[in-house]
Amino acid sequence: MPRLLLLLPATTYRAEAFLEAAHRLKLDVTVASDEAILQHLRQYQDFLPLRLHDLEDSVRTVTAFSRQHPVDVVIGVDDRTAVLAARIAAALGLPHNSAESVEAAHNKHRMRQLLHEQEVPVPRFAVWGLDADPVALAGTISYPCVVKPLILSASCGVIRANNAEEFVTAFERAAALLRQLGLAATEDAGRQLLVEEFVPGREVAVEGLLTNGELHALALFDKPDPLDGPFFEETIYVTPSRLLASLQSEIASWAGRAARALGLREGPVHGEFRINDRGVWVIELAARSIGGRCSQTLRFAAGLSLEELILRHAFRMELPALERVGQAAGVMMLPIPYGGIFSGVRGLAAARAVPGIEALEITAVPGEPLVPLPEGTRYLGFMVARDDTPERVEAALREAHRHLDVVVSTTPAGVLGDPVPGTGRRAVRF
Repeated sequence: MPRLLLLLPATTYRAEAFLEAAHRLKLDVTVASDEAILQHLRQYQDFLPLRLHDLEDSVRTVTAFSRQHPVDVVIGVDDRTAVLAARIAAALGLPHNSAESVEAAHNKHRMRQLLHEQEVPVPRFAVWGLDADPVALAGTISYPCVVKPLILSASCGVIRANNAEEFVTAFERAAALLRQLGLAATEDAGRQLLVEEFVPGREVAVEGLLTNGELHALALFDKPDPLDGPFFEETIYVTPSRLLASLQSEIASWAGRAARALGLREGPVHGEFRINDRGVWVIELAARSIGGRCSQTLRFAAGLSLEELILRHAFRMELPALERVGQAAGVMMLPIPYGGIFSGVRGLAAARAVPGIEALEITAVPGEPLVPLPEGTRYLGFMVARDDTPERVEAALREAHRHLDVVVSTTPAGVLGDPVPGTGRRAVRF
């Protein structure tokens, strides 16, 4: 059977979906990751321990492995493993995006540079090291602006500043996060921050698939909640989009131009765009598929999932029509409004009983700390809805969300995130 090498980060929501798709396609799967994540996957397939943070060592390990167990396709499920997948594919002589293009998609500064050079609309931007003096910088910046790390995702560390005082606070907070996560000590991009103009307007997401450099837009998601800061926690995605068809086509066209500017040619991409009276703006384009449990909203011909579509494309198998099928669908990434030690969620049965709700999963584990944005890196959970129209989907997600209460205790001193006011256990309504 053809062999898939699936690269999984230490924490991921994507493992099960890709493994299920590989099983349906009867692929021989080897999971490669740090030892910790592999423990609960041993019963399902072969595994290959890697030190994911050491790219060169990982490439050498996989190259040696492939001499006895030939690998046909390498796939990474997030930004960092996508970079490693490109390097491994190059070493093995497999079809792949260039490592340079995937690394550019992972590094927000390099991405901005390449898109700007190719006249793709992006916010004005600059980059500074963590040791720069934010007080001195504050007088040189136009406001409002956005401070963001170069290599984090899911809006982690992204903060809006409306004036000099807020900029100093945002810069110091984002810098502290990079140091606390260890990125400032281990990666060049972890020692810098991007500062760019804030682009107002509606935000949408594009899910696409590249073949020989041509982008096919698989879905366009509306984000009905405003994302104006000071933090940028994403909540609801709904597809199909309610934008005019002509505007949807324009967004898809810019997504294709952005991919070409970065040098991406094959596989999934996920892009974020803003639309205002000045046109369409590219916020980012990642060389991977949509994160979290969000892919559950997408179904294709013959019941194919997004992950199966990606695998079929990578293995050059027959593909169905690349149009999403079925009812309107949406996902809510359940937000974390307060920091604290997670105890549980009340109201799950009532939320699941709301018409249109298809799935509700709490991915946080009781006893673990809940860390809200901008320092948080994970969600409380995910909720998926399906109905006849985007409006009904959005309404179902909001109604179900109103039934949920999260129970937390106060955050110990020194843990990232704002502590819950008061002491002891309490329920906080979202």
